[in-house]
Amino acid sequence: QVPLVESGGGSVEAGGSLRLSCTSAYAGYGNCVGWFRQAPGKKRQEVARINSGDYGTYYIDVGKGRFTISRDKAKNTVYLQINRLSPEDTGRYICAAGRDGYCAGVEFIYWGQGTQVTVSS
Repeated sequence: QVPLVESGGGSVEAGGSLRLSCTSAYAGYGNCVGWFRQAPGKKRQEVARINSGDYGTYYIDVGKGRFTISRDKAKNTVYLQINRLSPEDTGRYICAAGRDGYCAGVEFIYWGQGTQVTVSS
C-alpha cells in the first residue's frame, strides 16, 4: 500500500476547466485507476477509470464529452481533465487504484483523500 495524492482542485467559474492529478506509484505501475466525486451528503459516484494499457477507459454518462482521463507513467500520475464546468460538478474528487492493471470487474482498494472542486455560477 502506497499513498494516492490528488491535486489540482480549486474554485472555478462555470464554463472553466480544471486538470486534476492523481499522483501515486500505482499510477506509474499501471494499476487501474478511477476518479470519483462526492457532493456533500451524497453518495460517491465514479466519473472515469483507466486500465494499464491506457486505451481501456470508462466514463459515466455525465462525463462523456467533458471528462478525459489519461495517464503519464513517467510522472506517476493519472489526470482528469474537466471542461465546461458547471455548479453541478462541485464536490470532492477522489482517485482510487485497483490491485492490478485490469479495470474489468475491478475492486478499488487503495484510496486517496480527495481534492475539492467548487464551481460558481
